[in-house]
Amino acid sequence: MPVTLNPYLNFRGSAREALEFYHSIFGGTLNVSTFADFQASQNPAEADLVMHGQIDAPDGLTIMAADVPEHMEYHGISGVSVSISGDDDAKIRGYWERLAEGATVQQPLEVAPWGDAFGMLVDRFGASWLVNISGAAA
Repeated sequence: MPVTLNPYLNFRGSAREALEFYHSIFGGTLNVSTFADFQASQNPAEADLVMHGQIDAPDGLTIMAADVPEHMEYHGISGVSVSISGDDDAKIRGYWERLAEGATVQQPLEVAPWGDAFGMLVDRFGASWLVNISGAAA
């Protein structure tokens, strides 16, 4: 089994909605387990929150996410970005367009000084994304 590095995003009550949104963009398989599934909820009102969710999408993309229960400290998603890069302009531009729905675009997806198309946004769930399309200016 190869070693992989995957983003694991934490949310406060919106992990399922975020995972379903990302799944609609990237496709693949979505698996979600709740705190109730493992009898791990300290608060019955949080039983249906996501204990672990995972998308295994084509091209080797994997995104994991969970809800942080109320009894645990949560500071939002900060200090890290999810980066998507490659040379398939149409595919990656499509990801950008979908991620940008309801997002705050910090840098429009446009040709950067290094010659690639590059953009930055914070999606509607608070996750920061960097998108780079190699050779897009060529």
